[in-house]
Amino acid sequence: MYLIMLQYIRPVAAVEHYMEAHTAFLQKYYENGRFILSGRRKPKSGSLILCNASSRKEVEEIMSEDPLEKYQLAMYEIIEFEPTKYVSKTEK
Repeated sequence: MYLIMLQYIRPVAAVEHYMEAHTAFLQKYYENGRFILSGRRKPKSGSLILCNASSRKEVEEIMSEDPLEKYQLAMYEIIEFEPTKYVSKTEK
């Protein structure tokens, strides 16, 4: 499992110009099961993505498709971790 921390390196207005394309990128990887959650950091300085990938190389390949990467609007920190405790879903 990987936590991807994005930090904007350009003004937010420049980032927002590509937000629709970034959202489409996120949706692609939600649909194929790679992304589990994502959200903006507060204050609005970047975002976080929780990614279920088989390797760091796979994460790097996925993130290379992000418009924020392509247009050098954000830098990324990729943190690998092994979940050891979590809340299980329960049926109601």
